[in-house]
Amino acid sequence: MSTLTIQDVSRQSGLSEPTLRYYEEVGLLGPIARDERSGHRRYAEGDLDSAQVLACLRAMGVGIEDMRTYQANRRRGRAAAGEQRDILLRHAERVEEQIATLRVHLDYLRVKSQLWDARDRADAAAEARAHDELESILPRLEETFR
Repeated sequence: MSTLTIQDVSRQSGLSEPTLRYYEEVGLLGPIARDERSGHRRYAEGDLDSAQVLACLRAMGVGIEDMRTYQANRRRGRAAAGEQRDILLRHAERVEEQIATLRVHLDYLRVKSQLWDARDRADAAAEARAHDELESILPRLEETFR
């Protein structure tokens, strides 16, 4: 069985070395075996797999407690399938809300750029159209700040 260094796991998972140490400290990873002579961490393939899962969860904004539950449920297997689904769906809904907010922000930025482009070209008709479109976006934009 080959072992991996913390540098190897960091490169392959995308998690920094301090993050890997922290995740071990808070119980998300490990315990990680140590080299008898040097005391350096030696990760098994399963540890790398767990680190990669955690990196994905982290990238999606999943918090430490949900990560902890998710990891515990992975060990439980099928018995925890419903809870795993619920965790993932809850975060999927949060991401959908973020996407909707970002779409409104994108619409606002595009219309504002059209407005300024019309002003730059001294095109009063295009400026008026952009202004009208901007007025229709503002209520949705204000909603994103609540």
